[in-house]
Amino acid sequence: MSSNPVAETVASLMPRARAELTELVAFKSVADFEQFPRSESEGAANWVADALRAEGFQDVALLDTPDGTQSVYGFLPGPEGARTVLLYAHYDVQPPLDEAAWTSPPFELTERDGRWYGRGAADCKGGVIMHLLALRALKANGGVPVNVKVIAEGSEEMGTGGLQQYAEAHPELLTADTVVIGDTGNFRVGLPTVTSTLRGMTMLRVQVDTLEGNLHSGQFGGAAPDALGALIRVLDSLRAEDGSTTVDGLTGEASWDGLQYDEAQFRNDAHVLDGVELIGSGTVADRIWARPAVTVLGIDCPPVVGATPSVQASARALVSLRVPPGVDAPAATKLLEAHLAAHTPWGARVSTEQIGEGQAFRADTASPAYAAMAEAMAVAYPGQELQYAGQGGSIPLCNTLASLYPRAEILLIGLSEPEARIHAVDESVSPEELERLSVAEALFLRNYAAS
Repeated sequence: MSSNPVAETVASLMPRARAELTELVAFKSVADFEQFPRSESEGAANWVADALRAEGFQDVALLDTPDGTQSVYGFLPGPEGARTVLLYAHYDVQPPLDEAAWTSPPFELTERDGRWYGRGAADCKGGVIMHLLALRALKANGGVPVNVKVIAEGSEEMGTGGLQQYAEAHPELLTADTVVIGDTGNFRVGLPTVTSTLRGMTMLRVQVDTLEGNLHSGQFGGAAPDALGALIRVLDSLRAEDGSTTVDGLTGEASWDGLQYDEAQFRNDAHVLDGVELIGSGTVADRIWARPAVTVLGIDCPPVVGATPSVQASARALVSLRVPPGVDAPAATKLLEAHLAAHTPWGARVSTEQIGEGQAFRADTASPAYAAMAEAMAVAYPGQELQYAGQGGSIPLCNTLASLYPRAEILLIGLSEPEARIHAVDESVSPEELERLSVAEALFLRNYAAS
């Protein structure tokens, strides 16, 4: 990075950033209070609130959202007449999955091979630290030239919509000229990228029932309808032979005309085993950014160890469906529910329960804020030009903000590049990316104020 006072300040703050991220990662802030203590999420929320107060934010508050979680809000006033920028991140994280499979403990930030490992290091507690670094660098170099609002969500990973509902009920709270969502990532380490589209999502819990209770498989198997077998059949109906998503009534032939994703690079990024084929058709970018994608997230069934010779009476699964911009998420939910009902065999009883839902998003990349970000990224990443990519994931708040504040410009950046392995075992963040993106965000705020 070329010599620049803002960049030099951020570099000097990196040891502090690591110490703070260590503290924040230590909270097991998974917003599933049946499995993780609510006190862990409350502790993380209070950590963020205290950090905002220490930076001079006013009106810092823990907002009780309708889904039973808390979002953290604060306002930092800028010069009179200045524009207002909303900075977003979330402090809740995905469950760690198999903790024994982690190379180092998931809730202990650990440095290894030049990266910092820990659940939430990239997604998205690192985003909280990125915002703090950018603001501190500006304060040390002439001041923050815009009004800044920060909102840190407490249930983004659950998709339960608490912050969206709160924002809709209090539309004045998050109003801003521009929104920076710090929850996506560069296409690869060192390549500055703004995410221009997000897929929407719906999540359903599916239950199949066939019997009043389990039966002995030797005495009744072969004629008694097996609920687990029925569930497997209906889940298999969600994919074509090549693995493409097949939900009745949902088209999946769209193409992506932006930055392309080399198939060999994708295999490497996704850690696909040798000899295992990719699924779907079209380019990789088509499949992950422009087309629907179904994933079976989990199945309730007896584990192999300790299983008895029984015909199962009931079985459950959690199914996620991602949909590209242009597809209405509630409409896709209805199609998925209808498909599951139509393809459940043997007259088995099937029921569905919606767990989460969020609309897809498409940004206006021709807006002045994007020009200001491109200029900032060119300084933070010398010799590189800003790229625009899609994102297979969902950030439901984006469409809520776009609907509430149609004139606001929305930019999506973040630390979740492919090597970060977010949502997986051994999630990590590149400290170099944290440093560069913090510089870029600081310079963006300065550029935007002057534009």
